[in-house]
Formats: sequence, structure tokens, C-alpha cells
Amino acid sequence: MKVIKISGNVYMLQGAGGNIGVSVGDDGIVIVDDQFAALAPKIKEALKAISTKPVKFVINTHYHGDHTGGNAIFGREGTIIATDNARKRLENGTSVFGEKIPPAPKGALPVVTFNDRATIWANGEEIRLLHLPNGHTDGDAVVWFTKSNVVHMGDLFFNGTFPFVDRENGGSLRGIIKDVEAVLSKTNDETQYIPGHGPLGDRLFLETYRDALKGTVAIMNEAIQKGKTLDDVKKEKTLVAWSHLASDFVTLELYEEGLYRELTAK
Repeated sequence: MKVIKISGNVYMLQGAGGNIGVSVGDDGIVIVDDQFAALAPKIKEALKAISTKPVKFVINTHYHGDHTGGNAIFGREGTIIATDNARKRLENGTSVFGEKIPPAPKGALPVVTFNDRATIWANGEEIRLLHLPNGHTDGDAVVWFTKSNVVHMGDLFFNGTFPFVDRENGGSLRGIIKDVEAVLSKTNDETQYIPGHGPLGDRLFLETYRDALKGTVAIMNEAIQKGKTLDDVKKEKTLVAWSHLASDFVTLELYEEGLYRELTAK
């Protein structure tokens, strides 16, 4: 578990799941996401190296298991907070790529939810939770540590790779672009951004990511206007200029297919 000091009271933990944001201080520990249950001992060990205070709040940026897998464990210590939609996905279960995601156990469910925004006052600063809908999922939240000037973006920001868009659960690439632009409009040149996956980023990284996504939408729309089919798009490698953003998880072909289907959906 890699520990990175960012600014003020805020740290980032990197492990095998989504990046964890951490705020420490006299009020206790606030964590943003908690990766997988199996990693909880390593996460606790990393937290103890930063602060001896207990975990007071657990904030989920969305429902995916690589961000909420430790809820049942950390929820014994702190209050779990998420958007209304994130709780619904956890409580009811869902499916991704046709694979069934079972309901989470009761102890892993958020006990405080919000639809638009919420505020936590802890460790000497205002921590703003903003629901930015229909981006990565329909229940995304970004967490803004206002004094430390750090924003945890959740999976609205994949630093260095194509994002995964959970369209089965309300996600949209165009929504991600809109949400990223909303965050950029509220922050400044000194803000640091914790991505859901990838290294810590500054404003240039987030703007570059936004511009890349907008570029793929523009080129794909152009191909669609020319009557290109999905097979044409794949054969012609329409998005090859952005192939450096492909990963084992989101390949160029998978990204092309998802974007094409999103832009042609009625």
C-alpha cells in the first residue's frame, strides 16, 4: 500500500483497487473509498502510519466493488456516506456486462446518503461532496477537500488511460466530459486531483484527459455522420490516435464499441 502525502491533511493510498483519499486530524480519519475487503489489513496498517485516530467517515465515490469492497469492515468504525443512487446499486445489486453483481451485505451499505451535495466539517476544513450524475455511473460523487485544495474524482478520472463507462448503470462518456468540466470550473491551477485509477494529477493532467475524451467523441461523431458502421470504425481504427490510452481493462476496441453505441443510441 503506497502512501502519498498531497497537501494539508490529505493523503492518497494506492493499492490493488481504486485510489483511496485520506484526511487526518484531531477529528479522526476520513477515507474516500476502501478498495477490496482482502486489503483492509494493509489499508489499516497504512492509516496507522499516518494517524492513530480512528476512522470517522467512509465516503464512497460510487458503488463498484474495487471502491467499496472494504465497506463492511471500515463501516464498523466510521459512518459510510454515498449518493442515493450508489446506495441503491449496493443494496439491490445490479449487472455489468451481463455479469450479476449481488446485493451488498447490510453492514456494507451507506447509512447517510445525499442526492445533490453534502458537507462534512472535519480536520480543520470543509469537505464538500458533490453528486455529478450520469458520468462513470449514475451515482458518482467527487470529494473536495477545500482547504487542502484536493479533489478525489473517483472513476470520473482515469489518469493515463481510457475510462470505463458503466452504461448499464447510468454511465455516459459525454456525461464524464461534462462532469470533469464542472470540476475544472470550480477549482484552480493549484488544485490536485486524485483519480480513481492512475497517478495523482494536476490541472494539466485533468484538462489533457478531458481534451482526449472530447477528441474521441468528435472523431467518432464525424465517422457516424459519414454513415460508418461499427465494423467500419473498428477496421479503420478510427480512434488510433488515442491508442496510447488503451489498457488491458479498456482496450481500444472496447472503447470504440462503447462510444459508437452511445453516440448512435436513440
